[in-house]
Amino acid sequence: MSDVHDDYVAGDINTIDDGDIDDNDINDNGTNDIDVDDDIDDNDNDIDDDEVVQEFNGADSALTATAALEFIAKSLAEDPSAVSVEVSERQGKVVLSLSVGPNDMGRIIGRRGRTAQAIRALVGAAGVRDGVTTSVDIVD
Repeated sequence: MSDVHDDYVAGDINTIDDGDIDDNDINDNGTNDIDVDDDIDDNDNDIDDDEVVQEFNGADSALTATAALEFIAKSLAEDPSAVSVEVSERQGKVVLSLSVGPNDMGRIIGRRGRTAQAIRALVGAAGVRDGVTTSVDIVD
């Protein structure tokens, strides 16, 4: 019978260590008879869902959304130095208040608000990555 580890490549994560399996565990068709439940360690140290308490601090946890909004606004604005983003929390949502120069307001809002709507969608997706719900307010 051939060795189980003939095609092993260093760093391969899909292999079994020599100590975990022996030739008695291999069937004639090359599969193993190892009971997966035997390898699971049933400790009582598992965390129950009731024990997990997450502290919500939206202003600190919306870093990706804030960076995305700032990047997009500075990319669209004629005067990127006038772009500022303030982060606050209201009713469990992270509110990002975007301020731009007076000449850039039309660029940020876009025709019929389409650019603003797209910005809100992108920042919302970035907020999901952070695990928060976001809202973008464009202020004068």
